[in-house]
Amino acid sequence: MGSYRGSCHCGTVTFRIDAEITELTTCDCSLCVKKNALMTKVHESALTITTGEEALTLYQWNTRRAKHYFCSRCGIYTFHRKRAAPDHYGVNIQCLDDFDHSKVPVRATAGANMTVVDPAPRPEWPGPPE
Repeated sequence: MGSYRGSCHCGTVTFRIDAEITELTTCDCSLCVKKNALMTKVHESALTITTGEEALTLYQWNTRRAKHYFCSRCGIYTFHRKRAAPDHYGVNIQCLDDFDHSKVPVRATAGANMTVVDPAPRPEWPGPPE
């Protein structure tokens, strides 16, 4: 099993994941596109926040089921609790120390077509095609 350490840019938030990284994902939802996320999916038991949990800022939108965490000091997206798999985290692999992602396959996921339930969604959030 692999073990990787990671952090935000300023080093306030540090974490460890204990999991094999066999696949990376991108997502085409409006948030992931804007943050240019490249993620790996790990079970919640595989992620340990080692320092700075109190510095994490939570961002939620639409169904508010996904929980996106950012460092409140430097603004870096570190990880998020997934909407489609709430017992898993999507971890920003760019935050991992000394991790070479060049040989790990990348799969695109379709977040833009997930159901939009917000009572006043922005026009950019189309939801699934009819």
